[in-house]
Amino acid sequence: MAEPVAPITPAQVAATSAVASLATGDAATDSKAVESTAESTVESTTAEPATSSAETPAEVPAHRSHDPSNNAKRTDPFMFGQRFLTQEDNVFEYNAWDHVETDDAFKEYSEKQYELQRGSPVSDFDKSRFNGDPAKWWNLFYKNNTANFFKDRKWLQQEFPVLNEVCEPDAGPKTILEIGAGAGNTAFPILARNRNPHLRIHACDFSKTAVDVMRKDEAYDTKHMQADVWDVAGTGDESAPPGLGPASVDVAILVFIFSALSPSQWKQAIDNVARLVKPGGMVCFRDYGRGDLAQVRFRKGRYLEENFYIRGDGTRVYFFEKDELVKIWTGAIEKVEGAEGAEKVQTTVEADSEAAADPAALFTEEDAPFTLENMGVDRRLIVNRAMKLKMYRCWLQGRFRRK
Repeated sequence: MAEPVAPITPAQVAATSAVASLATGDAATDSKAVESTAESTVESTTAEPATSSAETPAEVPAHRSHDPSNNAKRTDPFMFGQRFLTQEDNVFEYNAWDHVETDDAFKEYSEKQYELQRGSPVSDFDKSRFNGDPAKWWNLFYKNNTANFFKDRKWLQQEFPVLNEVCEPDAGPKTILEIGAGAGNTAFPILARNRNPHLRIHACDFSKTAVDVMRKDEAYDTKHMQADVWDVAGTGDESAPPGLGPASVDVAILVFIFSALSPSQWKQAIDNVARLVKPGGMVCFRDYGRGDLAQVRFRKGRYLEENFYIRGDGTRVYFFEKDELVKIWTGAIEKVEGAEGAEKVQTTVEADSEAAADPAALFTEEDAPFTLENMGVDRRLIVNRAMKLKMYRCWLQGRFRRK
C-alpha cells in the first residue's frame, strides 16, 4: 500500500501527476520501471504521436515532423534534441520534450518529498544489510528479470561517436571496457555493428547472474567479447578485471552504474578505471541527475544518505548534481563568472558531498586522473498522451579524458 503524501494544491497537480500515478506501491518492479525509461527515451524526441499531423514535412522542422522520412536526428550528441516546449504548444502532441526545466510547483513538491524521505531513513539494521552485500541484491534482480528488462542501448553510438570510431574497419586494435554491463544491452549492440576485426569488448558486471546471462546469449562471440564478474570498486588483486592490464583500455563505458556505488567507493572506483584506461583514452558516462522522477517518488524507509537510496528490490541508487559529478571525477570546480558565483558552486559541491563522502578524500584538480571533455544535463519532459501525464526526467551525460 502506498504511503500518504502531503496534500497537493491545484497548481501542483499537473506538475506532480506522474508522481501520483506511480505512487501505488514501492515494489521493485515499480521503481525499476520508472528508471528504465532512462533507457527507452533517449531517442524519444523522434517518437510518433497518436495521430498524424496534417502539415507536410516541408512546412515543419525535421525535429518536429510527424513524417518518419523527415525525422532528423541530432548530430551533436550533447544537444539532447531540439524539441523545445513553448506556451503555444500542445504538450500532449509528442511523447517527449527537450530541455524542459521543472516548474516552481514541482520543485516545491520535490523538496517536500525530500524532507519526508530524510525524516524516515533506512534503519541501521537494513543499512548494514543492503550495504554489506550489494552483489546479493543485483544477483536477485537479474535472476528475476534475466535479459528482458532493459532494451538494447542502440542509442549509445549516437550519443558517444567514439564508439563508432573504434568499430571502423581501419580503426586498428581497440579495447572497450563496459563497467556494469548487466545482461549485455550495451555490448551486444556494439558487437552487432562492429566492422573492426581487431576490436575487443570486455563486458564486466558486479553480478555473477548477469555475466552468466551474457555468456549464454547466442550473440556472445569470444573472438571479440569477454564477459567477467568484476567489482569496479574492488581492491588489491580484484582492482582489475580478468585479462586487462594497466593502460590497456581505449574506451570505458559507465552507464547507470556509478550511481549504484556507495559514495565511500567513488575514489577507489575512479582509481581502478584510471589504471586501466590509456593516456588520452575516453570514459563515456551517463547517470541519474538530482530531481529525476525516480528520486522524487521514493517513499518511507528508502533514504540511506543525501541523494542516496535503496530501491524496493534492495539495489542502491545515487542522484548526482552536475557540479558535484565533475568535482568527483576531475577535482575541478566549474568556472562561474564572479567570485561570488565560484564560491557558491564550491559551497554547493562540498555540501552535496559532505553527507556521503569526505571531499578531502576525493581528488584535487592537480592529482585527478581525468579531465572533463563535456558534461551535459539531459532534462526531458516525458508525456503519456493517453493518460495525460507529465513526467520530469533528469540525466547527466559526460565524457572524461584520461590525463
